[in-house]
Amino acid sequence: MSRASITKGSEKGFSLIELIIAMTITLTVLAVATTLLAQSLNMRTRSNENVDALADAERALNIMSREISQSGFNLLPNDNGIVPEDSVTDANGNSTIRIRANLNRFDTAATTAAREGIGVSGEDAGEDVKFFVFPAATTTLLARYDPNSPNGAESTVVANRLDRMTIHYFGQRVTYSTDLPNCDITGWNQAPVAPAAAKYVVIAVCVRQRETGAPGSPGYQPAHNLLLTSDVTLRNANLTNY
Repeated sequence: MSRASITKGSEKGFSLIELIIAMTITLTVLAVATTLLAQSLNMRTRSNENVDALADAERALNIMSREISQSGFNLLPNDNGIVPEDSVTDANGNSTIRIRANLNRFDTAATTAAREGIGVSGEDAGEDVKFFVFPAATTTLLARYDPNSPNGAESTVVANRLDRMTIHYFGQRVTYSTDLPNCDITGWNQAPVAPAAAKYVVIAVCVRQRETGAPGSPGYQPAHNLLLTSDVTLRNANLTNY
């Protein structure tokens, strides 16, 4: 027997059936891995959106709550600083609130006009402020308008992503329930009052998470509401029941 014959007889390869089975197994594993990767990416995208939206809304609530709590400071007795005609809620549930306060009343560095009133550009910044929402190109923004800012009348964006803001006014501290489907509060234990009579304000901010992917596809995440609330005591309105 020649050397060539021995070498040829000892070589073995895959049959066509074995090759097809191996390819099928490989493709199945790849399909499963791709599905898991798609789910992971969609969940990561949704998680990042949730974090960004929540951080944005929480920052806006902190700013609003701090400024609203000072409403009415150094104004006439029984004046809570809320301007009723500019503090309304539209048919879509979006609220606007305008608040006033004489913050530099006892600031000796301010001019007499700024200390005795509201409306001196630059000096009376933050003393006459309006918060409102409006639709932008791809989202809804929360804005703060200050006619007396150092740069003149100025609007600044407080939150880049906000679907709705509803403000409720009460004469006392209240308890309430959350209504996620409508993204608002409900079931308060005290009747609401007019803005001019308010001593306690509840801000409800709604951020709607858009769906990720298509229904039935790997990693699909349905849309849902995120609701944040802030309870604000108007500390200059002589609230007796905290």
